Amino acid sequence: MSDEQAAPARTVTLLDNAMALRAYAHPVRMKLILALRTRGPLTATQAGRLLGESSGTCSFHLRQLAKYGLVEETGGGTGREKPWRATTTSTAWDDTPDDPEAAAAAGLLAEALAESYFGQLMRWLEARPGQPEQWQRAAFLGDRVLWLTPEELTRMGEELLAVTGRYFDRMVRPELRPPGSRLVTYLHLGFPNVTLPEETVTPHEEG
Repeated sequence: MSDEQAAPARTVTLLDNAMALRAYAHPVRMKLILALRTRGPLTATQAGRLLGESSGTCSFHLRQLAKYGLVEETGGGTGREKPWRATTTSTAWDDTPDDPEAAAAAGLLAEALAESYFGQLMRWLEARPGQPEQWQRAAFLGDRVLWLTPEELTRMGEELLAVTGRYFDRMVRPELRPPGSRLVTYLHLGFPNVTLPEETVTPHEEG
């Protein structure tokens, strides 16, 4: 297999301290990372037009992201016309670090992500009536209530990630995106339902 044919490798930026976690937990910064990973290199001016933000705002947040290795300049250009690119294809962190400060920062980032997901969903629901019918039918929103052990929930999450992983190459190789494809957000969520009180299940005994 030639280098041109080789599948691109998934690369990860690990946020391993409280400062990096808090720095990433910002809606504009998360949108900038998404834009760079899906659209390729952008200047602050281009990013501003894409996100509906000022070029100055994007320039500031790009510099902050660069401090933690999430983005870098590609070279060329000056000021807000310097192109930036994402350094990796994904971001990862420990959800339950031992350090209390890092744990608090991880919780803050999780809340910021949840708010971002909700915002994206609400924008789709608002825009849905004006979207092509085939996309309205293809999009899905629902839930399943399941009884699972921690091990089963972990395994299910891994299996779902494997399914979405089939389409990873399209993220970094635009030529692989089939005609008619669009950027799609798939929310990967699975968590214990804490809205209902826990109860002890008593095994049934035959009389």
